[in-house]
Formats: sequence, C-alpha cells, structure tokens
Amino acid sequence: MSSSLVLVVIVALVVLLVVVVLVAAVSGYNRLVRLRTQVQASWAQVDVQLKRRHSLIPNLVETVRGYAAHERETLDSVTAARAAAAAPGGAPDRLAAEAALTQALGRLIAVTEAYPQLRASENFTDLQRELAGTEDKIAYARQFYNSAVQSLNTAVQTVPTSIIAGIGGFRAEPYLDAVGEERADVSVRF
Repeated sequence: MSSSLVLVVIVALVVLLVVVVLVAAVSGYNRLVRLRTQVQASWAQVDVQLKRRHSLIPNLVETVRGYAAHERETLDSVTAARAAAAAPGGAPDRLAAEAALTQALGRLIAVTEAYPQLRASENFTDLQRELAGTEDKIAYARQFYNSAVQSLNTAVQTVPTSIIAGIGGFRAEPYLDAVGEERADVSVRF
C-alpha cells in the first residue's frame, strides 16, 4: 500500500473514532439530563402531595378543636409544625419539617381516640380518610422520587457517564429516607 493510502485510512479511522466518542458523549449527556429532569419532576410530585396535606390539616385541626378545646397544646403543635413544613426551603429542611409534622399529626390522632363523639363525626371521618389517602399518595410519590434518584445516581457513578457527569456538573441526589416516627413500628389496636 502506498503511504498516502495508509495516511487516508488512519485519518478516516481517527475521524470515525472522534465521531463515535462525540455521539457517545452527547448521548450520555442527554441521558443524564433526562434523569435529572425526572428527579426534579418526581420531587415536584412529592411537593404537590405535601401541599395537599398542608391544606387538609387546618380543617382537621378545626374539627378537633370543636370537640377537644382543652387539647390546645396538641392543636398548637400541629399548627406550628404545619407552618414550618409549608415554609420555603431545600429538601433536607423540608423533610425534617415534614417529619415533625408527621409526629404532631400522630399526637393529634391519638388525642382524638379519647373523644368517641369526635370519631363518630362524619366531618372528622371524611377528613381523616382524606388525610390517609394523601399520606398514601405521599408515600407513592416518595417511592417514585427515590426510584428516579436511584437511576440518576447509578448513571452519575458508573463509567463512562461518570466522566460526562463530572464535566457536566451532574451530581448524586439524596434519597428521601423515613425519619422520626416514620421508622417506628405501627401499632394496631382493636
């Protein structure tokens, strides 16, 4: 073979290699963008459900207040915890505030057990059922968020996308872990 033909073949292979690397890099970058967007969208769904929870709580507190006016400390703690959870902030702050709200709601529900006429109230029962449904939706949204985070974190930490992630500024995201009373065993009483 002539030297000029060898040179053309080498140049063609180098160009082909550069094109393949560029296509892989763009594909990896686009995948990371899709995964990051999925994490952001799934966090937005968690946020929507938390806001729904926050809007139900004042109605529940007012219903309980009508029956159990002397339980002011419990009612005030739920109100304060709701205000803290509804305040703007990053995910770690919001999660801590939500854990405190979950604990305060648990105390509120425990207080209601002492008032049979309250538990028999249709308004209270509807609110409690609505809150339980919202808690289920929050759990599902958290599960979906954690699944999206797992996909992103796996891509960010595995080769070759870890190289693209480092260059593109992608980082691993934290999982939404159960905190506080969410980790406690559920006790069922009949």
